[in-house]
Amino acid sequence: MSDDQRGAGEGPEGIREGVEGSEGDPRVVLLLNAVLSGLFAWTAFWGLQLLDVAEVTATNVASLALVIFALTYVVVLR
Repeated sequence: MSDDQRGAGEGPEGIREGVEGSEGDPRVVLLLNAVLSGLFAWTAFWGLQLLDVAEVTATNVASLALVIFALTYVVVLR
């Protein structure tokens, strides 16, 4: 049925309305941000290690991951 054939307010909402109306759990977003920031930082240092520019160490990866996490949090969530 088209929107013209249905009365206003009838039927289930579409996916767009459902997604836009959902608040979600911010802990999930923060967890995804942390995981993806860590993976990106590890990948960056892995590539730099291939070029003999920097070593993959826990300190290097954690530092870059923290910077990426903070920048992403500030830009996206605030």
